Amino acid sequence: MRWVGRCGECQAWGSVAEVGAAKLKTVASSVPLSRAVPISEVSSEAYSRTLTGVGELDRVLGGGLVPGEVVLLAGEPGVGKSTLLLDVAAQWAGQGRVALYVSGEESAAQVRLRAERTDGLAESLYLAAETDLGTVLGHVEQIRPTLLVVDSVQTIGCADVEGAVGGVSQVREVTAALVRVAKSSGMAVVIVGHVTKDGAIAGPRIMEHLVDVVLSFEGDRHAQFRMVRGVKNRYGAADEVGCFEMSEHGMIEVPDPSGLFTAMHDEPVPGTAVTVTIEGRRPLVAEVQALVAPVAAEVAPRRVCHGVDSGRVAMILAVLQRRAQVPLYHHDVYVATVGGAKVIDPAADLGVAVAVASAAVDRSYPQRVVALGEVGLAGELRRVPGVERRLAEAARLGFELALVPVGSREKTGSISGLKVVEVASVAEALASLDLRRLRVAA
Repeated sequence: MRWVGRCGECQAWGSVAEVGAAKLKTVASSVPLSRAVPISEVSSEAYSRTLTGVGELDRVLGGGLVPGEVVLLAGEPGVGKSTLLLDVAAQWAGQGRVALYVSGEESAAQVRLRAERTDGLAESLYLAAETDLGTVLGHVEQIRPTLLVVDSVQTIGCADVEGAVGGVSQVREVTAALVRVAKSSGMAVVIVGHVTKDGAIAGPRIMEHLVDVVLSFEGDRHAQFRMVRGVKNRYGAADEVGCFEMSEHGMIEVPDPSGLFTAMHDEPVPGTAVTVTIEGRRPLVAEVQALVAPVAAEVAPRRVCHGVDSGRVAMILAVLQRRAQVPLYHHDVYVATVGGAKVIDPAADLGVAVAVASAAVDRSYPQRVVALGEVGLAGELRRVPGVERRLAEAARLGFELALVPVGSREKTGSISGLKVVEVASVAEALASLDLRRLRVAA
């Protein structure tokens, strides 16, 4: 601090006064309404799970819905969120419980038409087309459901909050109100959320903090396969996935989805490879296909990827060129997965390398082969987690040979009907399949 005689703004003398900093207010303690008890004395019997009737969704939720649980389900337009939740509400009502489905995007008649198509009619399923939060809460007090579905939170507005419907303040208040009602009444609530162009959940981030479970509904609208992925779960594992198939009669559960990601070939085809990924705790067999085509010397080669990470594929191509002597400088490379699968597991690196090398030399290898391993920049293969579950799934589907990184066999032991071969590098893996050839097929 220093003495100031003249004001720097108005240039007046003797007008500057010292003002002290604002003091922090202290909050007085109050008598709690209920006393704190040891955690061992808290009863959890009242919060037992209830199955929704949709097994794949129950799998992701951790065994069903907990009373008072609030679930946020987000996904792209047209992926099937409303179809899935209408089926969940119908299954819930079919077990003798009361469910309320609130639609802010469709009329009750439109929802009824979809329910007829998907065989989702039930006496205890109530429909309401509302966009006002107070009216929705009024329906809840009148019907007293044990399950409330709100489709969607961006279409519900609160008259006491400023801002447009779907805005940050409106979505935050609507979500907070639904959470309060769920916790006080023990009613399970499932909220549908929109996503942005980048795939993130639209609205304030606090919405994901308020709810108990966040689920992401993934899938291509032009493909039949859908996947519900757990992002956050206060009552179970947050890394589980549920698999569905979209049909004209609604969502069909797919307990064994491995067959959806592989193509049937009568004979071995160059440029294909099969790997096993881990989605949550579930091993999925996926097929990777590659096409290598020569281009003119003055044209820059293209690198096109579908279902796999383009950056990771670029790294694998560099390793193939540098460490395995597979020249791809003047060739277009196309890499894609079968069935619309999204393979982000590093264990699929070796499968991508085998597919590209097979397409480059135009040579096939036996069909009943799976390739597992993370590829390093030095061309080495690194071990991946869950090798035993991956190989057990491959053996169950009839695969006969598995290429795995060195040291993986110690964790797997012997698997009936499956020969496990350890390889230390990408070059060694290609040599074991007789795919090493210095000249790329033209």
